[in-house]
Amino acid sequence: MAAPTAEELREEFLLDPDVAFLNHGSFGACPRPVFERYQWWQRELEREPVDFIVRRLPEELAAARAALGAYVGAAPGDLAFVANATTAVNIAARSLDLRPGDEVLTTDLEYGACDMAWEWVCERAGARYVRAPIPLPLSRPEEVVEAMFAHASERTRVVYVSQVTSSTAIVLPVEAIVQRARGAGWTTIVDGAHAPAQVPVDLAPLGADFYAGNCHKWLGSPKGAGFLHVRPELQERVDAAIVSWGYAPGNGFSERIEMQGTRDCAAWLAVPDAICYQAERDWNEVRARCRALARRARDELTALTGTEPLAPPEMLAQMASVRVPGAGRDLSARLFAENRIEVPVSEEGLLRVSAAAYTTQAEIDRLLAALAR
Repeated sequence: MAAPTAEELREEFLLDPDVAFLNHGSFGACPRPVFERYQWWQRELEREPVDFIVRRLPEELAAARAALGAYVGAAPGDLAFVANATTAVNIAARSLDLRPGDEVLTTDLEYGACDMAWEWVCERAGARYVRAPIPLPLSRPEEVVEAMFAHASERTRVVYVSQVTSSTAIVLPVEAIVQRARGAGWTTIVDGAHAPAQVPVDLAPLGADFYAGNCHKWLGSPKGAGFLHVRPELQERVDAAIVSWGYAPGNGFSERIEMQGTRDCAAWLAVPDAICYQAERDWNEVRARCRALARRARDELTALTGTEPLAPPEMLAQMASVRVPGAGRDLSARLFAENRIEVPVSEEGLLRVSAAAYTTQAEIDRLLAALAR
């Protein structure tokens, strides 16, 4: 059976039909069947709150963790649900025993909120956050590794990198970066905010010490479903944002991070439903179609703007960023106000298009026509 078309899948999402929604990458979008299951979990909580939170929730979370573990190639006990990947990066960064003079090596392509978290942690430890400049445009993935490690030093202790960058929408060679960093004895932290369901994620062979991921972007779970994966030998040093019942004797890493008193865990519990939703719709075929659409959109946009592609096609997934000369955030506001097109534009003039399961060529054409005007 063939995968559903973009038009058919659009009918299964709650998105405003009048908007060309080309910004799936920012917050994702949840399909109706998964959203309804999310609401079912919320109703179960309200039907009998004590029974649900005290008696049922631990087993339900364990089952959701097991489904997620099978999906990302990890043991369930090495995973903990959190609100989002930024939360996971914060938890990982604060678990490190950074000393004055230590250096955290990263790229200048990282997500701004996580840059702020690292700068905050490093400032308090007397450490240094080293943002290696990555020369754009890239012609091959190896250039990222070479440029990044050219800024390593005898003070490097940690390597932090995104699997898929946010504003530039480039798939980075994290396997090579993690392997080289671990070979040097450095702690490795991967920000996979944009990775699950957009690119392959197999955490066991990747071998990163910490991995932060989102389920509410490309996997399509409800908002507020992220996760942190930590190698077993490092879990004792990882603390939750809040010390609560998760710290009771006998609890492990997952419970310590997740158990924070009264909270709505419905988004976490709906993650298995998001996984099943995509499996039932031949998501490999859907993803391949989206990748082709993203590459075609990138080619059309660079032709229109007269700019160079930021990276070769093999470093793209379902997003593509293009430089728009003279543009800033006001362009994004104008495109929405005047054309009902939702697409982000950074202060540096990078316009990023997301090709989600429901995105059509007609919506890309609508963007091109608006930009031409």
